[in-house]
Amino acid sequence: MSILEIIGGLLIVIGSIFLFLGALGIYRMPDVFNRLQAGTKASTLGAMATILGVGLLAPGWIFKVLIIILFIAYSNPISSHALARAMHKRKGYMYFKDEDIDAYSEIEEKDNSEK
Repeated sequence: MSILEIIGGLLIVIGSIFLFLGALGIYRMPDVFNRLQAGTKASTLGAMATILGVGLLAPGWIFKVLIIILFIAYSNPISSHALARAMHKRKGYMYFKDEDIDAYSEIEEKDNSEK
């Protein structure tokens, strides 16, 4: 076994653990916004580590792997933001219903009043 195979295997295991923890976070979190945060952060790191591990195990794929990692790094946070914003605009389910804190609505109202 070469050192690249060992590091690649470790990255695949670490990535799998992060993907599992992301799925567990989606299952355990109380509301949509916390689920989005848990799923996005863990799946981004988990997918990147797993794919990089595969790239180290198959060095011929390393260029393709780096492009996929860049795509994940750009697309996951953007898609998560779009989903959270859409849920907020629909007045989505909030876990802390007793508290009337909505900083995003205050910013939107301020921006709308300036126009």
